[in-house]
Formats: sequence, structure tokens, C-alpha cells
Amino acid sequence: MERGTTLFLKLTVFLIGIPVVAACLFGLPSIAKEAAEHYPAYWLYPVLIAMYMSAVPFFFALYQAFRLLTYIDKNVAFSELSVKALKHIKYCAIAIGLLYAAAAPFLFLIADEDDAPGLFAIGLVVIFASTVIAVFAAVLQKLLKHAIDIKSENDLTI
Repeated sequence: MERGTTLFLKLTVFLIGIPVVAACLFGLPSIAKEAAEHYPAYWLYPVLIAMYMSAVPFFFALYQAFRLLTYIDKNVAFSELSVKALKHIKYCAIAIGLLYAAAAPFLFLIADEDDAPGLFAIGLVVIFASTVIAVFAAVLQKLLKHAIDIKSENDLTI
């Protein structure tokens, strides 16, 4: 793969993180302040905690994606390091999905109170998207592991 392509992907990974940082610093506090006037705290806090906690595995997964692109640049993409990075991405996606699944009942209560089913649908989209990413990372991890095994067998036979 050309260096320019991975440079573009690294820049994209970096740019993906900027809106999430902005949402954590500016968006969620303002939403929480407004929502606190309308909903009980025991509905609101679990959702906010899940949203803030999901930022940790999200940024760790972005870091792992950045490392994976660095491995591609160094021509060590077919290594155990890449398999390990994909495994971490898979676990991060699972963690995000579980956090939003835990917050889903509270999102449902808020959406039901406000008669806004779209709010609950957004939570379901996040759960579904993180599940798809986890499955995709698991498939890539298995394929890469298989390719590494075949490569090591070929290296031993020569």
C-alpha cells in the first residue's frame, strides 16, 4: 500500500476523534444541563455515564487503528502485532455496545416520556454499529491469523 494512502487514513482516524472530543467537552454537558430540567437524575445519569465511559474504548480503538496503519507502513501488517490490534478493536467495540445496551432502558424511558422514539433508535444504531464493527474485526483477526499461519508454514518448508 502506498504511503500516501495510509497517511490519508491516519489523518482520517485523527479527524474522527475530534468531534467525539468536542461532544464530550461541549455537547454532552449542555445536553445534560437542559435534560436535567425535564427528567429525573436517576434516568439521566446512567445515560451520561455510559456515553462518557464509551469514549474511553472509542479512543483506544482509534489508537489501535492508528497502530495498525503504522504496521502497514512498516510492512509488518502480517504479524502478531496486527492480530493483537484487531483483537483490541474487537473488544473495544464490544465494550461500547455493552455500555449502550446497559443505557438503553434509560434511553427508552426518556424517549417514552418525551414521545421521541428517534432517541431510542439512535441508541440502537450505536449498539448495532458497534456489533458490526466487533464482528468485522473478529473476521479480519481470524483471516489475518490464518494468513500468518500459512506464511509461517511456507517459511518453514523453504
